[in-house]
Amino acid sequence: MTDPWVALEPGADPAERVRTMRRAHERFTTAGAVTRPVRSVVADSWRRSARARVSPADTGASVELTAGDLGAYRAEHPLSRVMPLFRELMGGFAKDGEHLLAVCDAHGRMLWVEGHATTRARAGRMNFVPGARWAESAMGTNAPGTAVAVDRPVQVFATEHFVREVQSWTCAAAPVHDPRTGRLLGAVDVTGGDGLAHPHSLAFVQAVARAAESQLALLAPEVDPADTLELTALGRDEALVLVGGRKRRLSRRHSEIMVLLARHPEGLSGDELLCALYEDEAVTPVTLRAELTRLRQVLGPEVLRSRPYRLAVPVTSDVDVVERRLGCGAVTAAFSVYSGPLLPGAQAPAVVRLRRRLTDQMRAALIARGDPDLLSDWAHAPWGEDDVEAWRALAAVRPTAPVVARLRALDQEFATDGYGRAPRP
Repeated sequence: MTDPWVALEPGADPAERVRTMRRAHERFTTAGAVTRPVRSVVADSWRRSARARVSPADTGASVELTAGDLGAYRAEHPLSRVMPLFRELMGGFAKDGEHLLAVCDAHGRMLWVEGHATTRARAGRMNFVPGARWAESAMGTNAPGTAVAVDRPVQVFATEHFVREVQSWTCAAAPVHDPRTGRLLGAVDVTGGDGLAHPHSLAFVQAVARAAESQLALLAPEVDPADTLELTALGRDEALVLVGGRKRRLSRRHSEIMVLLARHPEGLSGDELLCALYEDEAVTPVTLRAELTRLRQVLGPEVLRSRPYRLAVPVTSDVDVVERRLGCGAVTAAFSVYSGPLLPGAQAPAVVRLRRRLTDQMRAALIARGDPDLLSDWAHAPWGEDDVEAWRALAAVRPTAPVVARLRALDQEFATDGYGRAPRP
């Protein structure tokens, strides 16, 4: 075989290869030994799967993104821009051949699974569906998961799959990258029966992936980094800004100013900004102008304008992403970005109000969702250790002894201190 990434060389007997690989798979899962004719790419993947504690007896992938979360995540994902191209190039092939067209993100989560209706229904029984996590570390050796793991086009044939439930399938996948940065965006995959083990299948998805990268390059022409600004302010006292292609750490006061200006693209007058930052403090406009002068030196004169004070470039921030995702019901996606309270050490009155509002919105959404894993992540985070309402919600859906004990301790602590809610029976 000249190409180790292709599952079957021309002329090979698929049925015989299935039997041979089944014996090799059994030998590996029982004794940890890899024997010929297991390809090196498959052997390495089996070892990674075993180290990740993937069970060959698993019956299906876990679904991580559902309903609003999935829709919001797909809408924002760069590969959504080339889905029409994927459908044009692969849609007919998938339906006519009783195959599936699948697209995953860089973490192996399925974003789209389309194609022949009967095949799609059969794949659904093992949760090969949008929102499911098919990363190699979750479902073992499989073409899309392994392609993003090794960042190479790969074909996986039948019993080469690590999980037995998947061994009746054959798939070929190729990674797709951001044409400007080279960042891995995900993979495009074709999944179906043994007929896909032909070398042409792998060449086909490779060509589709390259076409997608070319399309992305056309859709996203070069942008001067100086024309955009990215602000990261959640879970940190000193915000980070990426502007002009450079990342800078801001002082605490400059962080507060940036958060406020990002919230008001129309700009703020000196008096409005002074009130938002200091409110009742006896601070003169001279002090504020000095802070803004220093901030302009950090950002550049073309980024921070005056009369009114405003940012002259498009701004994206993690705060905006969380709010946007919460607004469309994408709770899991919002929480994945929420790395902590907004500028937790900030004292500016307007920032304090925004921090409290965002924290309350995130907490309320998690409690309403009632997902025990999400609630546990919140409650065990530094900002959630004393959050009685979060612990109460967690105890309602996961009443383990440690959770109940922690809730009882918090209730007693707040009752003793004379603030917070009284303990419930």
